[in-house]
Amino acid sequence: MKKNKIYCSDSCPFCQRAYQLLEKRGIPFTKHHVKSPSDWEEVSQLTGRNTVPQVFINGVHVGGFDDLSAADQSGRLDDILNG
Repeated sequence: MKKNKIYCSDSCPFCQRAYQLLEKRGIPFTKHHVKSPSDWEEVSQLTGRNTVPQVFINGVHVGGFDDLSAADQSGRLDDILNG
């Protein structure tokens, strides 16, 4: 099984909201704290974005919190989880 991962920062309110959504759904995840310039470069290379959170579910890049919330509401998140 591929891991669920969130690229995040401690001071990010949208990261907190992403954690809460996944915890509410019972979806386990690991946090990858983005602190250094090389961390930000990694996020940018993986996602084409330079913001956090960036959420990966089963290895699939879902996007930021708004994308995660939309995927949850539309059923796409379940599709990815069952992928």
